Amino acid sequence: MSARPVIVTDIARADPGVINALAAHGVATVHEAMGRTGLVGPGIRPIQDAARVAGSAVTVSSAPGDNLMIHAAIEQCRAGDLLVVTTTSPSTDGAFGDLFATALKARGVRGLITTTGVRDIADLRAMGFPVWSNGVHAQGTVKATPGSVNVPVVVAGAVVNPGDVVIADDDGVVVVPRAEAETALAAADARVAKEDADRDAYGSGREVSLDRKGLRPLLAELGVTYMTQEEYHRGGR
Repeated sequence: MSARPVIVTDIARADPGVINALAAHGVATVHEAMGRTGLVGPGIRPIQDAARVAGSAVTVSSAPGDNLMIHAAIEQCRAGDLLVVTTTSPSTDGAFGDLFATALKARGVRGLITTTGVRDIADLRAMGFPVWSNGVHAQGTVKATPGSVNVPVVVAGAVVNPGDVVIADDDGVVVVPRAEAETALAAADARVAKEDADRDAYGSGREVSLDRKGLRPLLAELGVTYMTQEEYHRGGR
């Protein structure tokens, strides 16, 4: 983060088609395809069910208990973005509610990822504005402390740079560095094709995963043995 408060106005964003294709794959697939990287910690959870979105990150670094910089960030958001809000020390105050969501939705923003709390949950769900947050808390905030917009931030252990692709669904949140978005999509496409073939094999009953994934020799290498129940009860352990 910059040593002084700053609002960066001209961030680069990934190709919209790549972003939408990553959204279709979802968090778990993209995370695995990237070598199990980029995953946000499990404390950031959805307030709704069955939402799946991806967008370019517009990042906010705020003081705890203060939502001034969210007001400033709205102006920097474009259609297809996701707002990503953090605080400089832990805070679960309800820094975001339905008025912010109304303004963001009008600008085509696809959702919010925040390490803070949120409130007006029933309204947010009714609006269809998806949120992943650190919790639900009605505690209000002030507008008094400078912060920054579109600087690198950390969300539950994951670094988010402005313009990175952020994907969020029922499984959580994953971050794809903007420069790696196309590579991540190609890897995710390949993983989906492989899983489709696995699903067909398992669904037809032709194979079990031990054989399809070549795991049976590994069991033997690790000393795992097969025996009948009678052998087991006779002390075959």
